[in-house]
Amino acid sequence: MAAATAVLSTSTERTSEVNPWLIAITVTLATFMELLDTAIANVSLPHIAGGLATSYDESTWVLTSYLVANAVVLPLSAWLSRVFGRKNYYMSCVALFSVSSLMCGLAPSLGLLIFFRVLQGIAGGGLAPVEQAILVDTFPASKRAAAFALYSMAIVTAPAIGPPLGGWITDSFSWRWVFFINVPIGIISLILTGRLLSDPPEFKQEVETARQAGRLKVDYLGILLIALGFACLEVVLDRGERLDWFESNFIVAFFVIAIVALVVAVVWELRQQDPVVELRLLRERNFALSNAFYFLFGFVLFGSTVLIPQMLQSLYGYTATDAGLVLGPGAMVIVVMAPLIVRLVKRIPISWMIGFGFTVLGCAMWYFASFNLATNYGKEAWARAVQGFGIAFLFVPTSQLAYSYLPKNKNNKASSLTNLFRNQG
Repeated sequence: MAAATAVLSTSTERTSEVNPWLIAITVTLATFMELLDTAIANVSLPHIAGGLATSYDESTWVLTSYLVANAVVLPLSAWLSRVFGRKNYYMSCVALFSVSSLMCGLAPSLGLLIFFRVLQGIAGGGLAPVEQAILVDTFPASKRAAAFALYSMAIVTAPAIGPPLGGWITDSFSWRWVFFINVPIGIISLILTGRLLSDPPEFKQEVETARQAGRLKVDYLGILLIALGFACLEVVLDRGERLDWFESNFIVAFFVIAIVALVVAVVWELRQQDPVVELRLLRERNFALSNAFYFLFGFVLFGSTVLIPQMLQSLYGYTATDAGLVLGPGAMVIVVMAPLIVRLVKRIPISWMIGFGFTVLGCAMWYFASFNLATNYGKEAWARAVQGFGIAFLFVPTSQLAYSYLPKNKNNKASSLTNLFRNQG
């Protein structure tokens, strides 16, 4: 007991000595790297296919493999961070992401590239939930909105600059440099994490209590069901359009496996004393609502971020760089609005802000739907700016809503669920 108290007090002193904003910048750096990599490879697929002598359709597995691995790890990240320790697990994910990025750039064949993309997806899936849990535990409730504002900048800016940056790198150098640029960012993140980060006392106490009670055991069946369910679901969502959905026996088989595995996983996890995925947290109304908002946020933001550049390149004849520049105003609006949102969230009810944000977002998407081939850059950039204005009112209030009514020792498991819903959207 005395030794445990000494360790906890030492950890508390060390954490208090570190400026929390340095921690926020450190974890946001890794978030930026992971989300940038998700978007940056899209525009390089034709060059990857040509460089590795494969068809374009085969090269799309470079994206699918990453998404599948990412989706499998996301719901398991809270459990994995408890088993290995949050800091150790986070640093392992950053290291694996950096090494696998290097190997992706060096891959001599499509098969090896896909294999290393799977490793990259496994590492990337563990980053976002742990980062969000770190922010929640590092900042008191009164300053949490400002931390989430910084985090939201990375979430929105990285996918926005990914396509133009990827296009410029591919055109100017080689598609391999799309992956190489992650390596220095990863090294910087590892150095900063090693120096600044430590597991909070509450997290250590929770893990130690679970270990002593014999509850920190491996739930093999739960892990298998969740991994199988989300992997098959991600394949269905990503490959379904290319294979004509349920006209394909391949898609039907994967869809059935996904539904059966996920339904059984829900029943199984609800009966476990210490489940891999804490579904009981959804009984808290505000947390459940925030996850629904995260899903819609991911659906609209990332869906449009992927589809708008493709539309502009295929129908309007834009280059990858020019198409990416259409997304820029939206990201800039969010960066400018972030400090204002931090102040407003203390004065205006969260429900009002979220309602206003979705209203503006709906208007922006309605405006997007009115585009025709005569629409110019000004209107396209304006629509994206309006969309960014609506998104600015969503992420910070939703994050506040998600964690405000949960016990502090549940933050780790909660962040795993919120990122899962956002990712599935």
